[in-house]
Amino acid sequence: MKKAAMVGVIAATVLASGCAHRVADLTVGSTKNYNINSASFLKGDRVIGEDIVPVVLFPFGIPNVKTAVDNAIEKDRCAVGLTDLVITSLQQAFIVGRIGFRVEGNLIIDQEIDGCMARA
Repeated sequence: MKKAAMVGVIAATVLASGCAHRVADLTVGSTKNYNINSASFLKGDRVIGEDIVPVVLFPFGIPNVKTAVDNAIEKDRCAVGLTDLVITSLQQAFIVGRIGFRVEGNLIIDQEIDGCMARA
């Protein structure tokens, strides 16, 4: 009985384990076209965007950093990019689990976009 319990604990530990590796730290990043010379940018909230795919023996897709950045920027319709950007690779799979990318940064709000002028 003790042997079966020990095997169960080891199996649970392996299945629950994972890694997250910092891939990049960027001052500014964007996947959108915008006027970089605009004088109407504001620093917005800190947001997180992810692109994660499930794994069961093999991944069911290919995660993409661009999709993770897009998901973070699209949290606000007035955002055009991110500042203080951190990109992390997630590898949380051993037979089953998930892999992907997590992007975290502060939104860059462009007040020149229609309906975005009233920001403070």
